[in-house]
Amino acid sequence: MTPTTSTRQIRLAWLGILGLLASARPAMAQTPSPLAEWQYSAGIQLQRLFEPTIPQWQVELGVASQFAPIADGLQRYTVQPGPVIDVRYKDLAFISTGEGIGVNFLTFSHFRVGGAITYDLGRRVRNDFSHLRGLNNIQPSPEAKLFAEYALAKVFPLMLRVDVRRQFGGTNGYIGDIGAYTPMPGSSKHFAWFAGASATYADRRYMNSYFGVNPDQVAISGYHQYQGEAGFKSAGVGISAAWLITPHWIVNVSSAANRLMGSAADSPITETKIQGVVSLSAMYKF
Repeated sequence: MTPTTSTRQIRLAWLGILGLLASARPAMAQTPSPLAEWQYSAGIQLQRLFEPTIPQWQVELGVASQFAPIADGLQRYTVQPGPVIDVRYKDLAFISTGEGIGVNFLTFSHFRVGGAITYDLGRRVRNDFSHLRGLNNIQPSPEAKLFAEYALAKVFPLMLRVDVRRQFGGTNGYIGDIGAYTPMPGSSKHFAWFAGASATYADRRYMNSYFGVNPDQVAISGYHQYQGEAGFKSAGVGISAAWLITPHWIVNVSSAANRLMGSAADSPITETKIQGVVSLSAMYKF
């Protein structure tokens, strides 16, 4: 087998599963969450890497349900239903419950840089009153996000990703992620899956809002005073898998587990340092 023939076969194999790869992402984006930021865009850059022409419109709609902790560090879990919306126009703009509302500033076969508006759902004391009593609510807030993603090579499509988000309201802090993921062996025209790892960094405002206890909260909450500090908040691993049930219907399952670190792990509010999440969604691809 010549190198040219080998390269051609690799390219054809990838083109056969691109439709699934571009859909192998969870439905709902919300922070804080054990799901890694890379899981919300898994497969997007691979489409640019292997397919020279991006369709003018790509639309997926559906429903999803997520089993996740109500907030970082808490033991109580809840089921969170929600919609799936993923609309992309050429290689320029997108509206997605996974990535937010955004644009790609620069796009190449191996690389993309963009910005988006996403959101943080915050934390409500009433959702776990026995544990959060005396602490402040963290209100839902919009986030401005910058991100970059790089694919190493066609023969070794390891994806590297970094993003940073600034909250307006809520904590008024900064939070960001670094991650790497790759499609795994066994992917085909009807099944595709990714695995990867990531770490999350947050500034002092963010960490202190979610994990700190100020002097006014000590008496009512029963926790000792604690100051959250900037640093790595968590690190974890995740997988995302998709099945093409029909030419249009896709079922996606995503899961992740992470471990809190630094001020987040040492906080008196933190009940558990290790958390997980499972997300199930059904999407119709137009």
